[in-house]
Amino acid sequence: MAAGRKRRGGGGGGHDGPDERWLLTYADMITLLMALFIVMFSISSVNTSKFDALQKSLKEAFSGSVLPGGDAVLQTGGNPKGHETPKVQPPVPAIQPLIQKEFQKEQEKKQGSKQGNEEEQFKQTKRNLDDYAAKHGLKKKLETEITRRGLVIRLLTDGVLFDSGEAKIKPGAMPVLEKIAGLLQVDENHPINVEGHTDNVPIKSSQFPTNWELSTARASSVVRLLIADNAPADRLGAVGYAQLHPIASNGGAAGRSRNRRVEIVLLRVNDNASP
Repeated sequence: MAAGRKRRGGGGGGHDGPDERWLLTYADMITLLMALFIVMFSISSVNTSKFDALQKSLKEAFSGSVLPGGDAVLQTGGNPKGHETPKVQPPVPAIQPLIQKEFQKEQEKKQGSKQGNEEEQFKQTKRNLDDYAAKHGLKKKLETEITRRGLVIRLLTDGVLFDSGEAKIKPGAMPVLEKIAGLLQVDENHPINVEGHTDNVPIKSSQFPTNWELSTARASSVVRLLIADNAPADRLGAVGYAQLHPIASNGGAAGRSRNRRVEIVLLRVNDNASP
């Protein structure tokens, strides 16, 4: 009987073992919770000495001795008034306009130099012809003028170049035309127009039906003579204007005499020049 009860007691002890396994789970959970609390405590624990050192370093870094801005950088990130003032950089001019501007200045400088040389050349030629006219008593028949078009050499035809109604150059006009041809040889740049002009009195002959033919024929005769005296033929041109461009009134004999003329014009090369 006693043995039988002992066996049943032993069996009861073996039956209670599995009911105590929850203790293992409980112990594991307590261990994990402890570890969690330790980690959280370690995170929440601040090293005040290191924090103070960091704060001091940042303050020194943003002070005026290291970076411009002083305390205002820490406060607002801008100037002491609390507003950031962006630095305004001067606009950088484009390269192409600068090149064009410099090129234009250089061209204007060259143009001014050319104009000065051209004007001086005209003045020198005018002085030479005026001196020649004064020495040979031709001041009333040979006139020079610097105009917007260029240097105008004006030869009055009456008694100098042609007989009335004729286009054949008189022998007495040869010396003055040779002088002009010599001066034209010195010039190497300017186009040369020879222009014939008449008065308003109509002409009608077998050779010249109108003043157009007469004025053009007289200009052509002067061109041929200048070329014969070695004037630059490639820069010469002849044109007749008849009575269309008078320089005096055709109401009197003196005015009509001035209008009967041949003008040798050295045309300007520089358009912007002024007389």
